[in-house]
Amino acid sequence: MNAEELIEVVLPGKVEPEGLQVRHGAVPTAGPGQVVVRMEATGVSFAEQQMRRGRYYDQPPFPFVPGYDLVGTVVATGGKVDPGLVGTRVAALLKVGGWASHVVVDAADVVPVPAGITPAQAETVVINGITAWQMLHRKARVRAGQTVLVHGANGGVGSVLVQLAQAAGAQVIGTASARHHAALRERGVIPIDYRTEDIPSRVRQLAPRGVDAVFDHVGGRSIVDSFSLLAPGGTLVAYGSASTRDDEGSRQWPVLKLLGRVWLWNALPNRRRACFFNVWAGRSLNRSRFQDRLRADLTEVFEALRRGEITAQIAAELPLTQAAEAMRLAESGTVAGKVVLHA
Repeated sequence: MNAEELIEVVLPGKVEPEGLQVRHGAVPTAGPGQVVVRMEATGVSFAEQQMRRGRYYDQPPFPFVPGYDLVGTVVATGGKVDPGLVGTRVAALLKVGGWASHVVVDAADVVPVPAGITPAQAETVVINGITAWQMLHRKARVRAGQTVLVHGANGGVGSVLVQLAQAAGAQVIGTASARHHAALRERGVIPIDYRTEDIPSRVRQLAPRGVDAVFDHVGGRSIVDSFSLLAPGGTLVAYGSASTRDDEGSRQWPVLKLLGRVWLWNALPNRRRACFFNVWAGRSLNRSRFQDRLRADLTEVFEALRRGEITAQIAAELPLTQAAEAMRLAESGTVAGKVVLHA
């Protein structure tokens, strides 16, 4: 690839993965307070799967370049930015724009990646890791000796959640399809087959007094069951509505309905708590505080990865120009871990 050429993948509208378009252009330049990052790894997350269906809550209008996060090396700096940043490997949370060979990012939004971690390894724990860390430690405040239920324990966020919860000393019950159970048992997780087992009754057998936290990305009916499984003092953290991914109609309605339930539950005197986690919460109100927290938490995640408390689960690595194949693979439900794209 010509180092001076920009390559990016465009989502032109509601299309099948094969409808993604590869576009070539000039490498962008950094403005004041910005850096240009040469992408070394980005990934396919659930957000992009929703975006191509027009189902992500606050996605931009079509066409746009998807890509929720990236890892890469700073190759240029703009004014008011330390030129010493050039050559530094960094990670950034973007929401969109990461599926490109070169990306302009605000310098205050990049987080250094420690030595000894490859770009693909780091990529697996950017959005997945920050989501898992903040839900576990900032929302549920899970402690040693507690029991937690993780839905989708083999998924991108779920697999990191499982390991961080165990590192905190918690016992983990995890839902997944049967083919992932052996791997979960090896990790010390008690697996439940969400396709064939009655999840609420099985959890009640395993934790008669209830669980201390539930992490639910499914939404819909699952969220009601999840709240009912909490022990007194327990916390439900909802962070998605995967069950409505293929639905038609308003993309806001499933989230608004979920938020309404959360508000109602918290208004009742039931000694249990529910919250909806959004990694971007607070950014518009206090951007510097948001950036400080993101930097601190992602640094903790990278250190946990470096220490081996969490492992990088790479399902596959494909070149950026094969984004359609990567999307199809990520949506197939046949892989565990993150599908990673590289330049």
